[in-house]
Amino acid sequence: MKKLMSKPVLAMSLLYLLCGCQGTQSSFTEPVEMVEYFADNALSTPLAIVQHPAGIHKNGITYVSYQGQFTDPYVAAYNHNTKQWQGPFQAGESDLGRMNKKKPDNHGKPTMLIDDLGYIHIFFGGHGGSPKDGENLLGNYNSGRNKHVVSKRPGDISEWRELKNISVFGTYNQAIKMDNGDIYLIYRHGAHRSDWVYQKSTDHGRTFEAPVSFLKHKPHETQNNHDSWYVWATKGENDDIIMSYDYHVCPNDTKARGHIPVRHDLYYMVFDTKNNTWRNVQSEPLITPVTRQIADAKTLVARTGGEDMWTFNGTTHLDPQGKPHLSINIGKDIGKPWGGSKQTHYYRWTGANWTDGNLVHAQQHKSKGSEGDFVPHSATDIQFTLAYEEKNKDAIVADFHSKDGGKTFVKGQELLHRKDVSWSVSSLIKNAHPDARILVAERPKGTNWRKIYLLGDNGPIKRVKSEALVLTEADKSIFK
Repeated sequence: MKKLMSKPVLAMSLLYLLCGCQGTQSSFTEPVEMVEYFADNALSTPLAIVQHPAGIHKNGITYVSYQGQFTDPYVAAYNHNTKQWQGPFQAGESDLGRMNKKKPDNHGKPTMLIDDLGYIHIFFGGHGGSPKDGENLLGNYNSGRNKHVVSKRPGDISEWRELKNISVFGTYNQAIKMDNGDIYLIYRHGAHRSDWVYQKSTDHGRTFEAPVSFLKHKPHETQNNHDSWYVWATKGENDDIIMSYDYHVCPNDTKARGHIPVRHDLYYMVFDTKNNTWRNVQSEPLITPVTRQIADAKTLVARTGGEDMWTFNGTTHLDPQGKPHLSINIGKDIGKPWGGSKQTHYYRWTGANWTDGNLVHAQQHKSKGSEGDFVPHSATDIQFTLAYEEKNKDAIVADFHSKDGGKTFVKGQELLHRKDVSWSVSSLIKNAHPDARILVAERPKGTNWRKIYLLGDNGPIKRVKSEALVLTEADKSIFK
C-alpha cells in the first residue's frame, strides 16, 4: 500500500494535536482524493454471473477477482476492520488475451474458492482448449486452456503458483466447497457442443479426480441443431449441490451468421454428493448424464416463451425451509444474437408447483435490460440486487424487495448510479459482509477498459485514487 503521509509530516501533525493547536489537516498534507472504484484495469466484460463465486468474505476480509490486462485474473482484498485495500495482484496468465485478436475473449473470467486450510484458489482462462492440448472425449474445441492457481500462503493474495490438475478443456468454472472440505469444480468440458462435468478434490484442491459428465450434449434427433446447456450451480443443504440450467439450441448451419447463442427454458435438479445420486425437485431419481429428453420430462421449471424469446443464466438459492428459488434473464433476441433486452424473472417452488416467472424490475417499461442475483430471506421475503440500464441512459445498481413471494417487487436503495454506461456484474459475494455484497464494472463506450466497484449496503467501498489507478500507458494500448 502507498503511504498517505510522510513520517515528518505525520510527526508534525501529532505535535500540533498534542499542543492543542487548531490547524487542519490541509495545513500539513495535501487532501487525499477518494474514488468509488477500487481498480481501473478491468478488461472488456470482466465479470459474469456464470463464473462464480468471483468474491468471498472470510475473517473480516472480502477477497475479489476479475478479468484484467490480457484477460489475466486479478485479485484484490478489502479489510473491513482496518478499512484498507490490498492489491490488485495478477494471479496467473491467460491464453485468451494473447491470441492476437482485436477483441478480448471473455470466457476465461476467474472463479474463486478458499479451501479449509485458508489457501485461495483461482480457476480461469478456459474456452474449450484446442486439439493441440489433446483429445477432448466429452466435447469440441475452441481456444484457451483452463487453468488453476493457488496462493502460496493462506489468506495472502500477493503470490501464486499454478497447479496443473484440472482439465484444460473447461469453460465457465464454478467452484463449490462442501461442509467436509471436498471441492467440486463444475464446468462445460469444451466449447458449445460439450458435456457439463464436475471434478472432485478431497485434498483441498491439490489433486482432482477425472471429469464426470452430468449433462449430455448430442445431436437433436429431428432438427438441424445440437442439444447443449448452460448451468449455474451452488451448494444446497447438507451434502447437496443444486443447479438451474437452460437449453442451448446450437444450430448446425452457422456459416452465414456464425454461432448464434439461442437459449430457451429453465430447469432444476439436485446432486447428492454423499450418495453420488441425482434427483429432481420432487425427489425422483435421475439417470445421468441427463439428456434433453430426461430434462424435459423430469426437471423442467418453465417454458420461457416462443422462438424469439431467449434466455441467459440466472441463479438459484434455497430459502431457510430448503425450498428452491430461481431467476433467469429472458429477452427478445432474434436478429440480435449478442444484444437484446433481457429482463430478470423470478420463480420459486411452493412444495407442489413452480410459480410463474414474475418480472423483478419494478419499472421494467423503462429498462433496457437487467441482471443480478438474489437472497431468499424466507419463502416470501426476497431481495434482488440488479444492475440495469434505463432508456434515458441512466445505469443503476439497486436492490428490489418482495414481501409476497415474488408476485410484486418494489425498488429499494440505489447502490450506484451512472450515465451512458452499461454494466457487467458478478453473482453475490459468498458469505458476504453487508458492506460488500456484489461486484460491478461500468462499461463506457469507446474503450475496453473498465472501472470496477465493490458494492454493499452503503454503496461502493471507496479507495484512495492513486491506489485505484492501476493501468499504465502501455496497458492502455492493448485492446483499445
